[in-house]
Amino acid sequence: MSASVSSSVPAAGDAPFCILIAALGGEGGGVLADWIVGCALAQGLPVQATSVPGVAQRTGATSYYIETLRAPAAPGSQPVFALNPMPGRVDVVLASELLESARMIERGFVSPARTTLIAARHRVYTTAEKMQMGDGRFHDARIHEAAAQFARRYLSLDMEGIATRHGTVISAVMFGALAGSGLLPWSRAVCEEAIRRGGLGVDASLAGFGAAFDAAAGATIESALAETPAAARAAPEVWAPLIATLPESMHAFAAHGVARLIDWQDAPWAREYVDRLVALAAAAPAESAAARDSLAEAARQLALWMSYEDAIRVADLKTRPERFARIRAEAQAGDDDIVRIVDYLKPGSEEIAQILPRALGKRLRARASRGGGLPLLGRGLHMSTSHVRGYLALRLLAALRPLRRRSLRFHEEREAMGRWLDALGKALPDAPELALQIAGLPRLLKGYGDTWARGRASYDRIFATLVSPAMAEPAAGRDVRDRVGQIRDAVSAALADPEGRRLEDTLARAGIEPLPPRSKPIVWMRKPRSGPGDGKREIGENPGTAP
Repeated sequence: MSASVSSSVPAAGDAPFCILIAALGGEGGGVLADWIVGCALAQGLPVQATSVPGVAQRTGATSYYIETLRAPAAPGSQPVFALNPMPGRVDVVLASELLESARMIERGFVSPARTTLIAARHRVYTTAEKMQMGDGRFHDARIHEAAAQFARRYLSLDMEGIATRHGTVISAVMFGALAGSGLLPWSRAVCEEAIRRGGLGVDASLAGFGAAFDAAAGATIESALAETPAAARAAPEVWAPLIATLPESMHAFAAHGVARLIDWQDAPWAREYVDRLVALAAAAPAESAAARDSLAEAARQLALWMSYEDAIRVADLKTRPERFARIRAEAQAGDDDIVRIVDYLKPGSEEIAQILPRALGKRLRARASRGGGLPLLGRGLHMSTSHVRGYLALRLLAALRPLRRRSLRFHEEREAMGRWLDALGKALPDAPELALQIAGLPRLLKGYGDTWARGRASYDRIFATLVSPAMAEPAAGRDVRDRVGQIRDAVSAALADPEGRRLEDTLARAGIEPLPPRSKPIVWMRKPRSGPGDGKREIGENPGTAP
């Protein structure tokens, strides 16, 4: 059976969002597929659904395959959807019974690079299991182990128990688990409205949906907290309730961000991160797909920005035990082998100024701009971090973390984050498409040293010339479409050319006067003259002529 409907047509090159449902007969798998299709149509998304019936007596199951787009399509393009799932190219696999998830893994539909597997924990025994003279049951533990190994993310819920407690069928529970995973390109309210349009068993279905949604959302947050190195300090029982108050599209990124920021600084810094996300979520329209994407991207970029790389962070990462263990493993060193690790460092005046208190940092920066500096700065250093002296030197630098809040860079980054968040908060209510481009702007801020400086220069240039003028315009008079394209093109140009010339050309096409080329001083280095008989010669010297 096949059904194909399209409310619009997708832009060429847009990858579809692929959902595969494995359900037994009588579990309402067709109703679940109809709910998903109804949600996509309600959001103006092209969608296609196909089903392949299985055979009776629990020797097979019915498979439902759905493809849709994550955003409305551009007019004039033609959707191309597949009728059957392809191994390794499915985003979500939903299984109404544990062994069905194993079938999907066996057929290659569950990929560690792409697929989220959501499966029920209960078993409905197969004919082959019942035919055995003894205990012919498959081992549940082996199925869970395979699911965790082969899926990118694995959620296992007591779907049968939830359905029984709320007097509904398992399809409503599966729908709630799918929505609670945060993967759907629409909100919880859209899913609940699709259930109401069905008109049968609405109250029980909504109750089962809500219970599964909460269970899946909590499992998503806790698994994200547990996957990070800081999991021991990012206690799920403390942070999960806070993160659960955010929109579901932010859950996974927020959980990873909390653990990352606790590892980078401390719990109060992570709490400030969550508070900022709460303020952004309050400004976003609930039913806008672009707003949900903006919130998810903002949660991701803000976590990365608030854990910027400075000399303190670099020193901490270089002296962690897991780094030494990883290097030994890569070198295939045995227990009796001695591994010497030498790190090449080239600290500059700017890197040192950034971690100093604000007043001292500004003085050092001003001195460096006049051609001054400190001894040894800007010179390459070889530091043996496997030696006691080198290790202690870096640990001493990493121990400055409690003083980071007083540093020059901490103050400057906090001010820049505030301006970015203000712009996001203004754009979200009336121009969520513009907010999505603003949310992605901090991806220019990456790396350390010169790499970070070039990215920051591009970020400041785009923010000053495109974002700030857009926010100064009245909401009713903003030319959102032009601004969205200009910011998107400017970011792409900045990422493609670290020197900034392509960015200036892009801004010039937007009517902004380009900056003059940056001057690059030429430094002449004295080359030591070789002595007679030492086998060395100057450039241009005839090798056949005696000195």
